[in-house]
Amino acid sequence: MIAKIQSAIPCGFEGKLVEVEGDMNRGLPSFNIVGMANKTVNEAKERVRSAIVNSGFNFPDKKVTINLAPAELLKDGAYLDLPIALSVLILSGQILMSDVRGKLFVGELSLTGEIRPVRGIINIVEAAKAAGCNEIYVPMKNLAQASLVDDITIYGLDTLQGLYLALKGQVAPKIADNADYCRKTLRNDSTGPFLDQVRGQELAKRAIAIAIAGHHNILISGPPGAGKTLLAKVAVNLLPELSTAEMVEITKIHSIAGLKMNEVVVDRPFRNPHHTASPTAIIGGGPGAGPGEISLAHKGILFLDEIPEFPRSVLEALRQPLEDKEIVISRAMRKSTYPADFMLIATMNPCPCGYLGDPSHECKCTESQIQLYQKKISGPLFDRIDMNIDVEKVDNNDLRKVLPNESTEHIVVKNTITDAVARQRARYKRDGVYNSSLSSFEVSKIIKLDPPAEQLLARASEHLNLSARSYFKTIKVAQTIADLEKSDVVLAKHLAEALTFRKR
Repeated sequence: MIAKIQSAIPCGFEGKLVEVEGDMNRGLPSFNIVGMANKTVNEAKERVRSAIVNSGFNFPDKKVTINLAPAELLKDGAYLDLPIALSVLILSGQILMSDVRGKLFVGELSLTGEIRPVRGIINIVEAAKAAGCNEIYVPMKNLAQASLVDDITIYGLDTLQGLYLALKGQVAPKIADNADYCRKTLRNDSTGPFLDQVRGQELAKRAIAIAIAGHHNILISGPPGAGKTLLAKVAVNLLPELSTAEMVEITKIHSIAGLKMNEVVVDRPFRNPHHTASPTAIIGGGPGAGPGEISLAHKGILFLDEIPEFPRSVLEALRQPLEDKEIVISRAMRKSTYPADFMLIATMNPCPCGYLGDPSHECKCTESQIQLYQKKISGPLFDRIDMNIDVEKVDNNDLRKVLPNESTEHIVVKNTITDAVARQRARYKRDGVYNSSLSSFEVSKIIKLDPPAEQLLARASEHLNLSARSYFKTIKVAQTIADLEKSDVVLAKHLAEALTFRKR
């Protein structure tokens, strides 16, 4: 007799179907798993045996062989514990094939028979849906994330015994609620910091608003204590709310990385890796070709504090994802493509000691030290940063001012940003597309400059020696400024302000 159970595993940003085949023959009692299984999957033998016995079932005293098809697909993780256990129960006559036909199962088993959550559940559900599966049984703690996938019936279960009773129709398993319900119950209220809490720095606040409205990358340079980090933390609270599609993408990435398996991500991510992070941690990779910080920051902010302190190899690796909004990770056994549509906010000091140009502190750095420090950001990487601003130390008298109790300025600016994002959505006729996302062809075709702006751009391009990339980025920033001011045409004043953010 052959038992066949449908399952799936995450593979990069997608899911792959796996058929768990079981066979039982006469011979010395044994339990074998074949089909390109790594150590974690092979250890399922002990978990499954104990889970079956401790759930009140009998483990057959015969030779049991489990095959994981397709054999050439590398399987890792504990995703297949539950379908392996069901295969054994079918072989021993405790469950019928008719009980599981047309259904897909996934989950890790504890020794007591508890069904534990797994990573990448959205990948698995999407793969099941694409294959035409009508029902999928997942761990209860994965139910919130699984519910983000529409048009498929999803059941959540806590134990192997509970699954048995559900398949026999003796109990009703919990069915997944829709995404709107999960979004409503799990949404977090922002607690700051807010724009009103930033003392001084009016130009920097304006630049942050422009950057967020158009999803532009920005570099903030200034002395220690000027508020660069605070500005970055304020920025995440100015971002527009996630759409349902964006929520699914972000939750999917975080689930694959194992950061969130029990809940839906309802807030835009803010990733702040330390400068000692390796290229693999930032870009992604490892044996399983998993996502890195740039993908975990997808649809949110990647904050690199003191960017010159990051290794050159890490910074140069950012060039391609900043341009393409995705990253392809290739390893010997796996090739994965992850989205990386993040907004980069970076900060740096003007020199190693941080006090170059500060009238109240003497800079002790030599000219060669200053040049070496500033050259840590290469020209090609700098060219991919849309906006560059300098901030000065806040006057001590401003530091003593009492902060307002209400976040009036923050609310006004966020509403203005929301309106600018809505104008971009209407212009480009799809969600998630900002001015910064446009190609050079789309810039020439869509963005309208009035004649004085055209003339100003021509003169600036010649005098500032703008590269082709800088040329188009200046136009895109100017379009964002026009959107903030509800102008249908980019005027000369919009372009002039955009040019103030292009400097080296």
